Amino acid sequence: MLLTPRKSGSGAGASAPASPFIHSLRRGLANALPTLDRRTFLRRSGIGVGVGLAASQLTLMRKAIAADGAQPAIGAGKVEVRRTVCTHCSVGCASDAVVENGVWVRQEPVFDSPLNLGAHCAKGAALREHGHGEYRLRYPMKLVNGKYERITWDQALDEVTARLKELRQASGPDSVYWIGSSKHSNEQSYLLRKFVSFFGSNNCDHQARICHSTTVAGVANTWGYGAMTNSYNDMRNAKVALYIGSNAAEAHPVSMLHMLHAKENGCKMIVVDPRFTRTAAKADEFVRIRSGSDIPFLFGILFHIFKNGWEDKKYINDRVFGMDKVREDVLAKWTPDKVEEACGVSEAQVLKCATWLNENRPGTIVWCMGQTQHTIGNAMVRASCILQLALGNVGKSGGGTNIFRGHDNVQGATDVGPNPDSLPGYYGIVEGSWKHFANAWGVDFEWIKKQFASPAMMSKPGITVSRWIDGVLEKNELIDQDSNLRGVVYWGHAPNSQTRGLEMKKAMDKLDLLVVIDPYPSATAAMAAMPGTDVNPKRAVYLLPACTQFETSGSVTASNRSLQWREKVIEPLWESRSDHMLMYQLAQKLGFGAELVKNYKMQKVKGLDEPVPDDILREINKCCWTIGYTGQSPERLQAHMRNMGAFDVRTLKAKGPLKDKVNGYDISGDYFGLPWPCYGTPELKHPGSPNLYDTSKHVMDGGGNFRANFGVERAGVNLLAEDGSHSVGADITTGYPELDHLLLKKLGWWDELSEAEKKAAEGKNWKTDPTGAMIRVFMKGHGCHPFGNAKARAVVWNFPDAIPQHREPLYGIRPDLVAKYPAHDDKAAFWRLPTLYKSVQQKNIADKLHEKFPLIMTSGRLVEYEGGGEETRSNPWLAELQQEMFVEINPKVAAEKGIRNGERAWVHTPTGAKLNVQALVTERVGPDTVFLPFHFSGRWQGADMLAYYPTGAAPVVRGEAVNTATTYGYDSVTMMQETKTTVCNIEKA
Repeated sequence: MLLTPRKSGSGAGASAPASPFIHSLRRGLANALPTLDRRTFLRRSGIGVGVGLAASQLTLMRKAIAADGAQPAIGAGKVEVRRTVCTHCSVGCASDAVVENGVWVRQEPVFDSPLNLGAHCAKGAALREHGHGEYRLRYPMKLVNGKYERITWDQALDEVTARLKELRQASGPDSVYWIGSSKHSNEQSYLLRKFVSFFGSNNCDHQARICHSTTVAGVANTWGYGAMTNSYNDMRNAKVALYIGSNAAEAHPVSMLHMLHAKENGCKMIVVDPRFTRTAAKADEFVRIRSGSDIPFLFGILFHIFKNGWEDKKYINDRVFGMDKVREDVLAKWTPDKVEEACGVSEAQVLKCATWLNENRPGTIVWCMGQTQHTIGNAMVRASCILQLALGNVGKSGGGTNIFRGHDNVQGATDVGPNPDSLPGYYGIVEGSWKHFANAWGVDFEWIKKQFASPAMMSKPGITVSRWIDGVLEKNELIDQDSNLRGVVYWGHAPNSQTRGLEMKKAMDKLDLLVVIDPYPSATAAMAAMPGTDVNPKRAVYLLPACTQFETSGSVTASNRSLQWREKVIEPLWESRSDHMLMYQLAQKLGFGAELVKNYKMQKVKGLDEPVPDDILREINKCCWTIGYTGQSPERLQAHMRNMGAFDVRTLKAKGPLKDKVNGYDISGDYFGLPWPCYGTPELKHPGSPNLYDTSKHVMDGGGNFRANFGVERAGVNLLAEDGSHSVGADITTGYPELDHLLLKKLGWWDELSEAEKKAAEGKNWKTDPTGAMIRVFMKGHGCHPFGNAKARAVVWNFPDAIPQHREPLYGIRPDLVAKYPAHDDKAAFWRLPTLYKSVQQKNIADKLHEKFPLIMTSGRLVEYEGGGEETRSNPWLAELQQEMFVEINPKVAAEKGIRNGERAWVHTPTGAKLNVQALVTERVGPDTVFLPFHFSGRWQGADMLAYYPTGAAPVVRGEAVNTATTYGYDSVTMMQETKTTVCNIEKA
């Protein structure tokens, strides 16, 4: 219970101090309920139904905790309710924060929200503690003689920017690496990409690289956009749902509400996973596969679909390119015996799944990091896409690929944020894109060009966040840039979520500059302060306290592509500053502050200038035409947030005419959150696109078709959609290429532009026309889609495997299968770095690692914690729920090793790392597999790192990070890290 003192989860057994919130709760209980016994109190308060629910419903807690510990009297001051969005997973749960005297005193889930319907998981129910959290970094700090010391903001900004200038001058702008955050708002993510561009580099990235970059690349290269096609809500319309590599019940708990409603309506649920998860517990059919064998299973299903003629032949003819080649490949390679050999699933169970998918249409497929985090992650996600195309399930309500993102704004940060190979909106880093953004930013293209080391570097994709450690440690002659990385800025990112922890520690020690900007300094601070064997004596380490997202306003994009606007809940606590304020302040000292905020109004926050988030979004609206981030003005989004109850839960569409009482905006016909693409200017009033590629709706009602992004012909085969395949009401009833000024003229629609619009659109296409007028004419005037109308690609000819191929992991326990399914050949200068595949795999076989490390090690999420976990493990409400890092071991293996449930165990991996964790003996995992959660840090190979955290800013619960021990391996397209399939051994501690 939360009413008793906590024990630290560090394993040391020390009592953690009770938070002021708990002290206040005790006092409130003593004063308010003196005659109730414990059982009666639990029943009446709601605590008995779950800690998370109780946290949101205890109304006796009107006494609040101010930042300085003072407690205002009940009813004192003005009470306000501010609507915000949960800062954890990507469902987008809305919450109302009750603020009294400037202090956040209570929260309530928003019952009108069509996304969370008044529900919260444990993390969402504990949001208030993140804003008022007592374990936050409070002041700027600097590492001095192995200890963090408090410094002033002036000193911090002066010294950090002086170091950045030194590195830039001595080694060029690419010597500094910028790691952004999936916790940043859309506006902050966008501004950081702009900032790094003005610094003169593409060496930037963020969390999406190591969670869904394979999704983005694989899905976008199949049919146009690399995002979830439908929505959590639309899953209610599915007749069957296939979850593969997704433990939604723990990773996205509230999403399960919609799935459970679907099941009430007869939807069948199939869960495919190496582990029996809480999601699997809700399944009608659980399929246990060997980790990393997704393609054999998916193509095993396709084998039966093709063999029985269950594919949607008309759909494939009209809307899909290359399915005939896939059919040949599948029927030849993935017979039932080969499928069972590779993934361990019997023919009968594979056929059962195929039969259900055939007989229950439309069906949807859900995947997460269980499918993406592999060296062949891009091929796995394309196999899922191909399965849905074969069944004709894409572009249909109840169908699609529902790809759940991991963080609250990882979707938005990917869309408009600091990607190393694209500008906001996925514009390529080519000259035309740079000129488009120079125009939008109001700066000279030549000025931006001069910021880079050379014109060639301006168009060269940067190093990925998954490989920054190699940017430091690799031999210079093997890196495709002038200098190794010498400085790294960790801006809201957790290092323990990245693989190869031992080498990361070495890379941190070698740096000249390490800057950590975060509300919670994360494991980065502790890793940097921990003694190393070869620490650069000139290295400087700084910690800068950033605000939480509750201390500013801005938009955030849920996994279903709906945008929501967060109101500012509280003023920045202690000396924290918002991320966009810090970007401006750093830019000022680096010499491009005026250029960075040229188009924005400034506001005062604690006497300091800060760009207005609304204006940053308006700039996004004026340039990110490619993915339709242009219709979601602040005014439209804010009206949606105030009128959530007007939207239908199943369709997300506004139920009827309704004008917002604040700004008068009429939300009629809109889909909640204006899910991108929301095309044209806000004045066009495009409603957003709830289900991508849906030809059953007019484009001005969110309908569409597949994107013409890959040309019009391939090897003499037409890539455009067939005659009669088009969105409802389109004036062009066949396939057509994407819109540009020439096409508009050929169609005779050019004169529908005004003279001023013609002048602006001349020589442009729909993605670079600054007025959006071409889009208006094409969509509103003629019902056509600006990105064209083409076929999806079952064969992606520009990828290493045009048709997805199974390849064994680099570290595995089945050397007998490697000869049949070998890894890719090694690559040189891939994302600026050499990348190894076959050489590593062959060496592991030669060294007989499968004998020394006979267990597959995989990792995943828990419901209690999020991401790297530093924030959630610093929350006393959540820390109470899960206090130990653990390893799940099958009873057979535990018996062989002499390990009892609850005992300590050592997990060893080929890197030489060892993890001291608690054993959980369970049949959730098979005899060949162990599972560890990835949210932990703060212990290092058995030792507590508490002494290395800044005083007062260590998490309540600390444990071994699984990624201290994970091995080498990266996706062949995106550099996604391999976390789901490596090897280990276990012994009793």
